Amino acid sequence: MEKSCCFFGHRDTPATVRPGLTEAVTELIERYGVTDFYVGNQGGFDSLVLSVLKELAVEYPQIRYTVVLAYLPDDKNGIRETNTLYPEGLESVPKRFCIARRNEWMIRNAKYVICYVAHITGGAAQFMEKARKKNKVIINITLKRP
Repeated sequence: MEKSCCFFGHRDTPATVRPGLTEAVTELIERYGVTDFYVGNQGGFDSLVLSVLKELAVEYPQIRYTVVLAYLPDDKNGIRETNTLYPEGLESVPKRFCIARRNEWMIRNAKYVICYVAHITGGAAQFMEKARKKNKVIINITLKRP
């Protein structure tokens, strides 16, 4: 857990945050030795994070990134990634609570949390605050806007 990071951000995150996101992840790798990254698979922020992690994995082969699923894949939400994880016990959680439980799992299993939280409403803000209350190191890239 000491060398792990997870991510929370808005579904509609603009692509313009990519440089700040890349900089934050690179700093965690180079300065703090972070090697494990956990990302969800809902919305624009998660897609952006995954693409940055794939690029950085070429330059930093020691890092591992895992897509943490909220739902088991089926025909409707087929997952193309091979490096996925479905947290134990999630199968018994009612569907409307699965994303929240997955996010809580990521908070428990990470020391660092990189966020894009531009407004105080919604899930991203809620989970950034939960991570703060658990004394995680929060990096809000919203503050690194160009």
